[in-house]
Amino acid sequence: MDIHLHYREEGSGYPLILLRGNNESSAYFFHQIKFFSKFYRVIAVDTRGHGFSPRGTAEFTLVQFAEDLHDFMDERGIDKAHILGFSDGANVALLLALKYPEWVERLILNGADLDTGGVKASVQIPIEIAYGINHYLAGKSSTAGKKAEMLGLMHDQPNINPRELGKLEIRTLVIAGTKDMIKESHTRLIFESLPNAVLKFIQGNHFIAAKNPGAFNRAVKEFLE
Repeated sequence: MDIHLHYREEGSGYPLILLRGNNESSAYFFHQIKFFSKFYRVIAVDTRGHGFSPRGTAEFTLVQFAEDLHDFMDERGIDKAHILGFSDGANVALLLALKYPEWVERLILNGADLDTGGVKASVQIPIEIAYGINHYLAGKSSTAGKKAEMLGLMHDQPNINPRELGKLEIRTLVIAGTKDMIKESHTRLIFESLPNAVLKFIQGNHFIAAKNPGAFNRAVKEFLE
């Protein structure tokens, strides 16, 4: 790996890796780190170009982020862990599990999507417009270039065929908000495509881990136990 990922670690016991959403840092998981570090070795990771992790020179894609995470675990001698991903982080967690299933004990997918069609139009259309503007201006402005690269993670990624999920035997919790920006039908598609999954909806929007942490943490802890 061309970079070293920044991370925050608290607690001891079985490793539980937390992966943040688009353009966020591990600080998003404040309530989860505080709660789960009483039971697990919690490792909240800033993926490439997010939070305090450098951008590096490799591709800026969710697939690359999954490879980075695999390398991160390997460097630290973590051969298996529970992995909880939120939004883009959930997509990275799923990509890791699909390629390296033996590295994942249990999987928590919070607000995941398999493709951009899973996002409500009221959210996806502004993303497409902002991406187009910043992509156009990228040659004239490094700030626009960085914004375009970050928005690009939601503009044309991920691209996961639901049929691929049928081979994933890992016990998985698919969890989303009752008013999530991910279509409920899409969240249910992910759940129904996984052979060993549990589905849970928590009152709130896309950001239930931060805004309804009590209910979110209880659901995750119950699943992990």
